[in-house]
Amino acid sequence: MNETIRVSAPGRVNLIGDHTDYTGGLVMPMTIDAFTTVIGQANTSRFWNLVSHDEAEPISIALPIIDPHLVYPAWGRYVAGVLFEFNKIGCAVPGFTGEISTTIPIGSGLSSSAALEIAIARIAISISKIEMSETDIALLCQRAEQNASGVPCGIMDQLCIAVGRPNTATLIDCHTLDVQHIAMPDEIEVVTRFISQRTLAGSEYSDRVTDCVDIEKIIGPLRLASISDAKNINDQRLYRRARHVITENQRVRDFASALSKKDFHTSGELMLASHESLTNDYETSNPTMDQAVKTMMSEPGFLGARITGGGFGGCIVGIRHSSSSTIQ
Repeated sequence: MNETIRVSAPGRVNLIGDHTDYTGGLVMPMTIDAFTTVIGQANTSRFWNLVSHDEAEPISIALPIIDPHLVYPAWGRYVAGVLFEFNKIGCAVPGFTGEISTTIPIGSGLSSSAALEIAIARIAISISKIEMSETDIALLCQRAEQNASGVPCGIMDQLCIAVGRPNTATLIDCHTLDVQHIAMPDEIEVVTRFISQRTLAGSEYSDRVTDCVDIEKIIGPLRLASISDAKNINDQRLYRRARHVITENQRVRDFASALSKKDFHTSGELMLASHESLTNDYETSNPTMDQAVKTMMSEPGFLGARITGGGFGGCIVGIRHSSSSTIQ
């Protein structure tokens, strides 16, 4: 068990389709050229011992995991959550000693936690000598994140990172888990810009999920709903939340269509409309992020921009005329 194993998993940026995945809607993220890497060796112990280049304290996790929430320091809960899920499906993962490094800015909204989970899962699969589909890996890691963080996240991050391809958008139906890979046209580039630190834990993210649960008690599945259905909601806050999800699902469809036709003007307008909806209807933006979008749009060549990810800070994403992707 002394063979050195190295696994890398990319971050992701969501081009359009935010706060739609946890109601089984449509999303269109893509992987980015930034990675979390885990390197180390399996051993015959019942411990996972890991150091991180970005965290002051190492972790030592005894197997089997009883409760991921008991692991300290807190960053280790994402590792423990993955190992806990493997134990639940009857997989006895061996011990492991290694180190973690990442080029994904932590807390930026580019899914550093999901990248860590996918990398840990692939290490566990390798040293356990089992097979698992990419979709099942993503679902396992989604459960791990929900357990470790307490945030009721959807499947977008883990599935995009598990199945994504370089410079390719990943159109995901979060109900069926069907995936369509759409190559990004050479004529435009995706620009991701970090604005401010954010964390989903303790944010209003969970409140938005609860709002959607309440909405679906009134009008049924949001993924199937129309604006006409939403008009049956008397509570104005819930109506605005529903309006965002319903229109955002349509924007994803329209964005994918526009991109395939190389209608970049329409693609950009849809991104701006998404940001406006996230600001006014879903209320997951803030003045700092709004100003960052305005600033990006004032720069030469930009066609569209929006806040991306869970919101409440993090990154903005834009498209502009060019031929390669970059993180700023």
